[in-house]
Amino acid sequence: MAAQCHARRRAAAKWGYCSAGLPSRVGPAGVTLPVVTQVLPRQQWQATAAAHERWVDALTEGHRTRRASGQTHPVEDFLFTYYSFTPAALRRWHPGPGVRLADAAATERAGWRFARVVGGAVELDHAAYLQARGETVRFVRELTHRTAARPMQLGCFGLHEWAMVYRLEQHEVRHARWPLRLGAAGTDAVVEANVLRCSHFDAYRFFTEPARPRNALSPKRADQLELEQPGCLHAGMDLYKWAMKLAPGVPSELAADCFELARDLRALDMRASPYDLRPLGYCPIPIETTEGKLAYVTEQRRYAARGQALRARLITACEALLAETETESETEAEGRAPG
Repeated sequence: MAAQCHARRRAAAKWGYCSAGLPSRVGPAGVTLPVVTQVLPRQQWQATAAAHERWVDALTEGHRTRRASGQTHPVEDFLFTYYSFTPAALRRWHPGPGVRLADAAATERAGWRFARVVGGAVELDHAAYLQARGETVRFVRELTHRTAARPMQLGCFGLHEWAMVYRLEQHEVRHARWPLRLGAAGTDAVVEANVLRCSHFDAYRFFTEPARPRNALSPKRADQLELEQPGCLHAGMDLYKWAMKLAPGVPSELAADCFELARDLRALDMRASPYDLRPLGYCPIPIETTEGKLAYVTEQRRYAARGQALRARLITACEALLAETETESETEAEGRAPG
C-alpha cells in the first residue's frame, strides 16, 4: 500500500502537479492565495486521477470485499457508517479551485455538481460553490485553526471507549460479538479508577448515563470551537469528515490523506478499547496499566503530529477558497469608509 501511495505522488510530481492542487502565492500572514487558473492537459489530469483512484481502492479494499459478502468489522466499518461517505465518493478525484481540466467537457465531469464548462475544459464553479458551501468553509477554517493553535492534551488514554460500555453487560455493548478483555466488572473498575477527560462531543454523547458524570467536562455541540484540541483522536479522525464535506472544493489527495489518518487512528482507538480484537490482528494496548498508558500516549503524540500537518493543509485549502471573496469584501468596506 505504501508503494501505491508513492506511485500516486510520483504521478502528481511527474506532471508538475502538487497535492495542494493549485498554483499559489504567499499573501499576508503567510496565507496561500490562488492565482491565475492552471490548465492541466488531458493526459496529465487523467494520470493524476487514475493514481488517486488506485490509492483509494487500496485503502478501501478490505471494506469493499467484506461489504460484498455481508461481513461486518468492529474497527473499519466505523469509517463508513459514522462517517457516511462511500468509497466511491472518496475515489472521485477533484483538483480543487484554480485548476482547469483541458478536453474534459465531453466527459462525465462536466455534469458533476459545481462543475463549469469553459470552452472544451472543466473547472470548479467557484462562485456557485461558495454560494452553497461558503458557511461550511468558514466554519471548517475556524474550527481547524482554533484546534491547531491549542496545546495537545494527552491524558485521556482512550478511556472514551471504556465509558461507552460502563455498567453494561456483554450482550448490551455496541460490539457484542467481541468479548471485553477484562469482563464487564473489570471494565467498570478501570473506569472508576481513572479520571475521564473527554473533550469531544461526538465521543462523549455515546457515554453511558452512569459514565457521563465521571467526565471532567460536559461537552456540548455548541462548545466545539472552544474545546477541540489536536491530541484528540476523534478530532483527528474528523479531518476526514471536513475534507469530504468540502469536496469538490479541496483537492482529493487531501481527503484521501485524511482518510488514511482516520483509519490509523481508528485502529489505535480500538486497540486501546476494552474489546479483545486479537483474532482480527489488533494487539491490545492495556491502558489500565502504566506501561499501556505510556504506549498509548506515544502513539497518540505521533498521530497528532500527522493531524496537525493535515490541519495546516486544510486551513490553506479553506483560505484558497475564501481569499477572493474576502478580498472583495475588504475592498468594498474600504470604499465605504469615510475619507
